[in-house]
Amino acid sequence: MIGNKRLQGRTINIEKTDEYTIDEEGNKWVKCIFTVELTNYSKPASNEPIPEEIKGKKVKLIRYCCFDWHYKIGVRKTLELDESEAVLRGKPSKTVYW
Repeated sequence: MIGNKRLQGRTINIEKTDEYTIDEEGNKWVKCIFTVELTNYSKPASNEPIPEEIKGKKVKLIRYCCFDWHYKIGVRKTLELDESEAVLRGKPSKTVYW
């Protein structure tokens, strides 16, 4: 493991797929692909700069969305620890790729 630093970026695009699931309350959760432009680390490592080779890199994150506020462009998105590690190692995973 590289560390406990989570990468963060801005959402620049969201693509809905045809794949979805219905939860216990009857809400439809649509599989979406978020394009995120990496900007920095999230707290507590936010003062430390991210490596230059990944700053500005556009990655795709797979998330499930249900409510209208899930589909906002321009908002910050924080990668999970395993996703951050995958990006830092240069190895795509099930939920993050480029």
